[in-house]
Amino acid sequence: MRLYTYWRSTASYRVRIALAFKGLDYSCSFVHLLRAEHKSEAFRRLNPQMRVPALEVDDNNLLIQSLAIIEYLEETHPFPPLLPADPEGRARIRAVASLIACDVHPLHNSGPLAYLRNVWGHSEEEVSAWITHWIGSGLTAVEALIGNEGFSFGAEPSLADVFLVPQIYAARRFAVPLEAYPRILLVEQAANAHPAFRAAHPSAQPDAE
Repeated sequence: MRLYTYWRSTASYRVRIALAFKGLDYSCSFVHLLRAEHKSEAFRRLNPQMRVPALEVDDNNLLIQSLAIIEYLEETHPFPPLLPADPEGRARIRAVASLIACDVHPLHNSGPLAYLRNVWGHSEEEVSAWITHWIGSGLTAVEALIGNEGFSFGAEPSLADVFLVPQIYAARRFAVPLEAYPRILLVEQAANAHPAFRAAHPSAQPDAE
């Protein structure tokens, strides 16, 4: 498998966690977002959306979108699992992952932020307030949905943690206060001690700057 990734991409971070958690070997192709390598014609031919991550599973199959990629990994490599056996538990975990992937992350991704700055002319102070509001709103909901046993839904990582931990990283990157989220901070502490999460951390990537 080959992962198209960028060290600071939170969506790529999610896939790296899942790959490491499941003990899967893969190689990397680094796509530098600040140099707009994702907008090159070569990358556009691979992924028409021109975003990372993308996972090449064989010569004829390239998967995009972090949630779809991780669900594929869960289905093809079910052990160790990221989802429990019971349908209700799976739905609760997927709800947290989807909340982050669909409602929080898109609002502070580079494209929308560039649009706020360059098209609508918002100042950096206004953009920062936007980021803080939307990340804070999402984390407030997550805090109410998860437990306090280490990871989000127990002592072992789940799909929810694969999405939450990169979102915590993004919150810290944008200086969003986290003191109001003790359960989320417990997840961060558990992740910092887990080898898969440490291996996937942006600072541990070969292309980190």
